[in-house]
Amino acid sequence: MIDAHAHFEFYKKEAPRVIEECQRELKAVVDSITEYRKAHVWKSWELLRPYFGFIFPTLGYHPNEARRGNWEKVKKVEEFILGHKDEIVAIGEIGLDYHYAENEKQRENQREIFRHFLGLALELNLPVVIHARDAEKEAYELVQRVGVRAYFHSYAGSVELAKEIVENGHLIGINTGIVFIPEVKEVAEAIDLDYLLTETDSPYMSPFKGQRNVPCNVRVAIEWIAKLQGLEFEEVERETEKNAVEFFKMEVEL
Repeated sequence: MIDAHAHFEFYKKEAPRVIEECQRELKAVVDSITEYRKAHVWKSWELLRPYFGFIFPTLGYHPNEARRGNWEKVKKVEEFILGHKDEIVAIGEIGLDYHYAENEKQRENQREIFRHFLGLALELNLPVVIHARDAEKEAYELVQRVGVRAYFHSYAGSVELAKEIVENGHLIGINTGIVFIPEVKEVAEAIDLDYLLTETDSPYMSPFKGQRNVPCNVRVAIEWIAKLQGLEFEEVERETEKNAVEFFKMEVEL
């Protein structure tokens, strides 16, 4: 199994233990190292670097940080990305989150910074990992305008938009929130396996009430997709692994 989106850095001192536990069950984890509040990309990078090869890193700038419009910080993150462009598998997570943007100014800050990092991804010829909340359509339209290939992680938008997204060559992330989010179930049932990745968004989106999520729980997302589409677990596991390896160009044996 491959977890296509997690945040080991948010476990802080417990990260080595959680990573080692996951290594026993998973082939790989894509960690979206993103600038967010006090989780600075350079600190997260140093914490996770000993595990690269099992962890495949992306680098980005979270929209909930982008709403602050701190361009000095944006430039620092951009410089860090440029310094590690050959070691990452994508730019992200980046995007739009209108759930937490309190006013139009914050939304505009998000848009400007999102466009900036989409342009950087185009320049570096890298795909992008998209965080879109209450702004899926707008995020998709910006991706299309720039012309980069995208993975819409933890997608909970409409089935109609999901179909348009995959028709244009992008991928949809089904996370472990499938257990309790009706929209995720609907998309998981409606979208062909060729366009799906499975993820946990750990330590968030736990399928088990009262427990912190871990990447090993990606099994739950695979089980639910299999059940909803009437497929065997092994087929969903195999195809979503292949999709992740091809999208992120990961050096992982299938």
